[in-house]
Amino acid sequence: MFVTVETAAPAAVIVAIDGPSGTGKSSTSKAVAAKLALSYLDTGAQYRAITWWMLSNGVDIQDPTAIATAAGKPAIVSGTDPAAPTITVDGQDAAGPIRTKEVTSAVSAVSAVPEVRSLITDLQRTIAGSAERGIVVEGRDIGTTVLPDADLKIFLTASPEARAARRSGELKGKEASDLAATREALIKRDAADSSRKTSPLAKADDAVEVDTTELTLEQVIECVVTLIEAKIAEKAGPAATAEAGQVAP
Repeated sequence: MFVTVETAAPAAVIVAIDGPSGTGKSSTSKAVAAKLALSYLDTGAQYRAITWWMLSNGVDIQDPTAIATAAGKPAIVSGTDPAAPTITVDGQDAAGPIRTKEVTSAVSAVSAVPEVRSLITDLQRTIAGSAERGIVVEGRDIGTTVLPDADLKIFLTASPEARAARRSGELKGKEASDLAATREALIKRDAADSSRKTSPLAKADDAVEVDTTELTLEQVIECVVTLIEAKIAEKAGPAATAEAGQVAP
């Protein structure tokens, strides 16, 4: 008699990680996705990409109507490899240009326009739905709006002081800001994102909140990995199913 044991494939899991800037979303999300062999999507980069395109093409970002009219023109493509995430606009690499101060100061205004959010949300849902093994999607409205049925929702928080210190440390050369100015910029961005009428920054009712203020990046990653592994195990049920079949000797 031979016994054949079939091991169940890991259940695909969709993870939404939300929170304001400086909480460690990007670093945590990329590291977690890589560790668990999941895809990764930085939704903020997509909003930065469309903002960069509009600035580059002379769209008046103070005019919601002009933004809405132009929203469907650029072709934005996001790579989902956590080890080397990419983003292009009309075939052009936009990874560097979208991180400038000019884009940072304009992205809230552009992302608040309903037509922009609708187009980008559709793109994000398509990417998440096509991830065979699963995906970690980070942003500000993933658990509440983009993927309300995500398997796991995590909301990262941190004090304004801790967030400012982290963000200042990320900035280089001429882009560097003093700590107080960075803190004020973060608070202003929070206010804009939390008060917008369309998909405001907010914690989903069923999200797990993780305060990263006193945690190292490694500790945050470990915490999130534990949460995701528990959800994967929950979705998979029994780790393996045994099917016994008699074969003639």
